[in-house]
Amino acid sequence: MQIRPGGAELYSDYLSVTEQTEIVEAIRTCTQRAPLYTPTMPRTGKSMSVRMTNFGKLGWMSDQKGYRYQAEHPTTGESWPTIPDAILNIWRDLLPDQPEPDACLINYYSETARMSLHQDRDEQDFSVPVLSISLGDTALFRLGGTKRGGKTQSFKLRSGDVMLLKGEDRLAYHGIDRIYPGTSSLLKQGGRINITLRKAL
Repeated sequence: MQIRPGGAELYSDYLSVTEQTEIVEAIRTCTQRAPLYTPTMPRTGKSMSVRMTNFGKLGWMSDQKGYRYQAEHPTTGESWPTIPDAILNIWRDLLPDQPEPDACLINYYSETARMSLHQDRDEQDFSVPVLSISLGDTALFRLGGTKRGGKTQSFKLRSGDVMLLKGEDRLAYHGIDRIYPGTSSLLKQGGRINITLRKAL
């Protein structure tokens, strides 16, 4: 359902526990080939608090060279694994008229991880929505406007929720303020996985 006039949509409890478990298993399989790594910030080289990896033709990267998409894992040098159908099917269900994504970013949040407010603007076509899937512990998601420093709204994203940033909100600033430990038993070691599907090219 649409949660803001700008076009953002939140589908609470979109995925059943069975579907969530299937996706987690698919991620575990893919990370054997594309292991999680710690990205760093441009210019400063400071480590982010999340760990990440990617699936699809292109993977989103952040390091001292800047933000970008690239076709190879930064540590292994291998191409990214194919996006699992268990993940792609969510895009196909909710965005049947959109081109299929070519990038699938996986972020793992420990209980202390955060993500500062940012825009998704490294893609070529901003008319294609961004879809994100929450798995594991609940997160406090903050959504602002298209300019930094404006008014923001906060939403709790729970395991199985799906968020779409589309329309004007496609370029809205957004981030994760905190994780609520112990709010889900989906991940054996706790924490949260966020899956972000985008059309990069």
